Amino acid sequence: QVQLVESGGGTVQAGGSLRLSCAASGRITSFVASGWYRQAPGMERESVATITAGGSPTYADSVVGRFAISRDKYGRTVYLQMNNLKPEDTAVYYCRQVIAPGVDAWGKGTLVTVSS
Repeated sequence: QVQLVESGGGTVQAGGSLRLSCAASGRITSFVASGWYRQAPGMERESVATITAGGSPTYADSVVGRFAISRDKYGRTVYLQMNNLKPEDTAVYYCRQVIAPGVDAWGKGTLVTVSS
């Protein structure tokens, strides 16, 4: 059983920065891939950034150049550095860890609010 806990959310003014963290606990020692997703009110959950075990990141077009995903050596902690935040970045941000193909775990989310 893997548990994921996100932290680092909060309220920030437009142009500000936040750093989200996702800590994994449980028996799994490494992960295939990791990712951050977000869901704004009334919207579907969308992918923000993902990173493979080899460290290759991918980003949603809307966050390229502003967000950066990283992870520790075994992927047990995943980070999302968010710079130049915009009001449209307001959402609940979720962490996802891929344990094996078709097997994943999700955190409960952390709220990010960007005021204009």
